[in-house]
Amino acid sequence: MNGSTIRLHHAGPAAASRQAAADAAEAHRTRPGFALFAQGFRPFFLLAGLVALGVIAPWIAALHGAALPEGPLPLPYWHAHEMLAGFVGAAISGFLLTAVPNWTSRPAYGGAPLVLPVTLFVLGRLALAPGSPVPVGLAAVLALLSLPVLLLTVLPALVRAGRLRLFGPPALIFGFWIGDLLMLGDAAGWFEGTWRMGEFLMLDLALVLVGLIGGRIVPSFTVNALRKQGRDATLRPIPGVDAGAVIALLAVALVDLVAEGTALAGIVAAIAAVLTLLRLSRWHGLATLDQPILWVLHLAYLFIPVALGLKALYLLAGADWASNWLHLQAIGAIALMILAVMTRATLGHTGRALHAPPSAVAGYVLLPVAALARAFGPLLLPGFTGLALSGALWLAVFALFLWGFGPILIAPRADGKPG
Repeated sequence: MNGSTIRLHHAGPAAASRQAAADAAEAHRTRPGFALFAQGFRPFFLLAGLVALGVIAPWIAALHGAALPEGPLPLPYWHAHEMLAGFVGAAISGFLLTAVPNWTSRPAYGGAPLVLPVTLFVLGRLALAPGSPVPVGLAAVLALLSLPVLLLTVLPALVRAGRLRLFGPPALIFGFWIGDLLMLGDAAGWFEGTWRMGEFLMLDLALVLVGLIGGRIVPSFTVNALRKQGRDATLRPIPGVDAGAVIALLAVALVDLVAEGTALAGIVAAIAAVLTLLRLSRWHGLATLDQPILWVLHLAYLFIPVALGLKALYLLAGADWASNWLHLQAIGAIALMILAVMTRATLGHTGRALHAPPSAVAGYVLLPVAALARAFGPLLLPGFTGLALSGALWLAVFALFLWGFGPILIAPRADGKPG
């Protein structure tokens, strides 16, 4: 008779039932299985990690002299496009497929409904990759299919829910896709001179999503965690700041669309920086320093006003040292928030405790350093050293993500529940 049987014998039927349930859950944790298509976040978060490695590694190699085969897009264009449509697009897709069931109380998207958008996403990445023989026009069509199919997948649930505010994030994601259309349309010859416009639209709308969604989850998760610890979690509102910050971020996107690089863009960026910083100041960020899974959310949000503040300094004061502000926006605010949300959502939605493992904490530390190295390394370090350092840190972050979370995304839930 083993130790657990002895304990059950003396503890009674209720304890025996609890122990049996625990044993069943442990058996499920250790039983191999394949659950990649059980929920929408699983394949797309995994793809986000794979794209993060698959785009940066050849880009860094090319900067150091490696010869890469030609593809439908010139290599710098491919790198810029895939960081947005590939990496950010995968993360957005996983977020949307996970959030809509929560918003609308419908079952999670899993199984067959996931196969088509995932397949289209992968085909788009392969069609545009260096060495792809697909003509640029056809490659552009293939690469543009995934997000519209995804939006059509969630649209019926949003319509049935009948709440107008739920259409905000999908509308921003549709705008993000319009930016993709402008980029690839220019490359394919459908439009003329729209690449940079589309690139900024995608970057700015991704930042709006970080501001909008982050503005909901960061204070909510923080308050809930602090209250569980019996600590003060009062949010002291500043009238008009919450709505004003979101409106200001939308204004950044609109102004960049029509007057990118002008003094007006700098003024709007400065206003948005002040409002987002005021908003963040109310969320008890310093009280989360003992919880990496929380402080990383605050740090990612902090990069919004930092990036926009540097943008304002560059455009209004001609501060050359701030010229790489865009990388603080892309890596510091957008990519770090993506990493923070992917790790937290993966743990929570696979039945695991919300405690960041060492691989995640390392990523939370290294990715901000990568953002700073990319923004200021070219000014402080010789040649491509800053770019190489930033790229190496980025690769380390997402290799750690795939190592720590890849098996979780593929395997069944730890608690034996479906999903």
